[in-house]
Amino acid sequence: MMDFALTKQQEEIRQAAREFAQRELLPGVQERDQTEEFPMDILKKLGEEGLIGVQFPKEYGGQGIDYLSFALIVEELCKVDSSFGIAYAISSTFTTGIFKFGTEEQKMHALPRLFSGDALGCFALTEPDAGSDPGNAKATAEKRGDTYVINGKKRYITNSAVADYCMLIASTDLSKGSKGLSAFLVDLKTTPGVRIGHVENKCGIRSAKVAEIIFEDCVIPADRLIGEEGSGLRYALTALNAGRISVAAQGLGLAEGAYEIAKKHMMERVQFGKPIYKNQYLAFKMADLETEIDMARLLLYHTVWKQQNGENFAVEACKAKLACTNLAMRVTTECVQNMGGAGYMREQNVERMFRDAKITQIYEGTNEIQRMIISKNIFK
Repeated sequence: MMDFALTKQQEEIRQAAREFAQRELLPGVQERDQTEEFPMDILKKLGEEGLIGVQFPKEYGGQGIDYLSFALIVEELCKVDSSFGIAYAISSTFTTGIFKFGTEEQKMHALPRLFSGDALGCFALTEPDAGSDPGNAKATAEKRGDTYVINGKKRYITNSAVADYCMLIASTDLSKGSKGLSAFLVDLKTTPGVRIGHVENKCGIRSAKVAEIIFEDCVIPADRLIGEEGSGLRYALTALNAGRISVAAQGLGLAEGAYEIAKKHMMERVQFGKPIYKNQYLAFKMADLETEIDMARLLLYHTVWKQQNGENFAVEACKAKLACTNLAMRVTTECVQNMGGAGYMREQNVERMFRDAKITQIYEGTNEIQRMIISKNIFK
């Protein structure tokens, strides 16, 4: 028998995340969008409330609950501030890689600080010439005795300008292409030879810090290799599958947040002697949007259900990412339109959500990449 109800614990976590977002994120969200400052103090508060690492074991500082609880938190945060929500989610992508493939020492080195809200992680795969094609990565990690020497540049790395830790994908053998990629745990703030390059000036998610990471003869201990040499791409794709669920939750949250703002506006705004929602054309558009939101939510939660039950969820993660992020773009666009001039103004927040939504169709694998993976599965 299928049960679509959340557990009592999941409901409580969702409510706690919702209240946190309204109390801590909403008051300064417009200012952060303009100043592009990431609020580490709010991250610390999130950790103090036990809302970081809910899907990871208690021995590392997590809550030992489940992945749906994590997705619910991302969804609720992104209803209000998707810059903060995606920074939280990307840090979890880093955590997934370390938790699944790292040594016990590596886990204990990073995870407790991340779950307390004292630190942030990032995931460094993309390069100037290696975006959708990670096999073209040129960053190198050369083994020298009991160290690795890293050289290269990573680009468009979310959280990098404020992160403490990085899961770095670099080549230990360029001649092998993608089979020569390996993964490393790097302390960004304390390791010589690492510096933050250009910090991006973005259309959306403006308070999430996206920047280059430059490695110049950066020396790290050999025990910072994650897993085995040559397995970096496999580790990265595993982390990205979880990351795609995060971005799907971001897209869903953006759509829900914009929808609620537009709904409220349409009930209060009076034209021609009646609230504008009584215009059947506008009301029917909202009916379509609510239906699409409900469908996307079911697809996302089903994907998480498969993940939690140990089933292969890679294709479903692509479907959820594709559906929820396209939904975010469609809903935010329609909500701006339904609100007219008010929707275009910054104080209404919908225009910010509209700008934030676009990137969800691009990162963690563009939606074209998601279609490639889904179609290959259809015709295998």
